Amino acid sequence: MAEKMKFYSLWLCLICIIVFILQSIFPTITNLGVLNKSALYNYEIWRFVTSIFLHGSITHLLYNLFALFFFGIALEKLIGSKNFLISFFVSGIIANIIAVNFYQSSLGASGAIMGIIGVLTIVKPMLMVWAFGLILPMFIAGILWVTGSILGSLGMFPGDTGYIAHLGGIAIGLIIGIFLRLRKRSSLSKDNEKSNRLEIPAYYIENWEERHLK
Repeated sequence: MAEKMKFYSLWLCLICIIVFILQSIFPTITNLGVLNKSALYNYEIWRFVTSIFLHGSITHLLYNLFALFFFGIALEKLIGSKNFLISFFVSGIIANIIAVNFYQSSLGASGAIMGIIGVLTIVKPMLMVWAFGLILPMFIAGILWVTGSILGSLGMFPGDTGYIAHLGGIAIGLIIGIFLRLRKRSSLSKDNEKSNRLEIPAYYIENWEERHLK
């Protein structure tokens, strides 16, 4: 029986919106949840998760909401809500573990969203998506995002964007996507093997024994 879609991608968008409103009303929330060196030096490990839902500006929030909404729904429909949620948090947390070694502080769902993009690139590479103002196959868009993040991490694009965290997130997403694709292929092979197997009903064997062995 297929898993019923729970629309976790929409719930995650809603959480980000609520948290941003709370940030605007109570600025100290940002300080308590942002990812910084306290996550390492003071063992405040919750920052690896809370920082995912914090955003620095309305533009930052809207950009991430747009990506999470469209790519999130597409991926959740393809791999199921449970796998989607695992992909989101694993990508986001590992991207943050990488980021804390390179940036004084960081926040935002970008690492987790790049993980979603990485998974989607492997699971459905020919899916047509709107990216960079064009309609592109998912694998082309993925290549462009990786290229842009590499150039950004080398200082080609000035600003405060965490390109290294983006690379970490999409790398984890690609790994998860490969794992899911291999698991699906293995499952299909087992199903085909079962469908090709000759099965003799038990009652037929019993009837044959009654007629010929007694």
